[in-house]
Amino acid sequence: MNLLGSINSANSAHTPLKISHDFYSYLLLLWIMVAPTQVSAKDFAPIYSYKSSTGVMSFSDMEPIDVEFTVYRSDCFACEVDSLINWRTTKLYLTPYKNEINQSALKYGIDPAYVRAVIHAESHFDHQATSKQGAQGLMQLMPATANELGVKNSFSAQQNITGGVKHLSRLLRKYKGDNKLASAAYNAGEGAVKKYGGIPPFKETQVYVERVGILHKRYGRFSHRYKD
Repeated sequence: MNLLGSINSANSAHTPLKISHDFYSYLLLLWIMVAPTQVSAKDFAPIYSYKSSTGVMSFSDMEPIDVEFTVYRSDCFACEVDSLINWRTTKLYLTPYKNEINQSALKYGIDPAYVRAVIHAESHFDHQATSKQGAQGLMQLMPATANELGVKNSFSAQQNITGGVKHLSRLLRKYKGDNKLASAAYNAGEGAVKKYGGIPPFKETQVYVERVGILHKRYGRFSHRYKD
């Protein structure tokens, strides 16, 4: 049983675990120690940490409602093959990082709704998100990629979005405006797209491309809500 499973077995389903601040630090350290050997890739669902109304640090594997929270460990948000999220009805984020997204999209000539869809799929709009592979920030830039894009701080929303959009625009030019191929390359790498002559036969990449497409269309319908 993985660490989150152990936590949940001692609590009712989806009930937040309340622990002291000191033990919080211990739990995070323990998670880091056991994750590489005891948790498989598909087990990396987001873990949300937040403070309850009484100020107690709490954890949940379901997104808290109406409170500020942090995703402690997350993988690509839209890559979980067996995700139970309904991508056609899940909540959209129409206003966060509006200026950063619009300015970068205008600068590099791509649809801001597509940028918003990729951010949603990659990090669920958590600028502190870090994947198990080391991807960082809103658009989940790997350190080497961030360096090539001139991003010095991937946890800076402005820098991350600027770098990610620059990367997306290059992919769109390479694939002649094909959003699906650009999404596939963003997720699996350009080498994989070249090797397979299209979207790679990886289930995680295939569901990612599909979900980014769904989100793109949905954000596009509400473009007037977040454009200047």
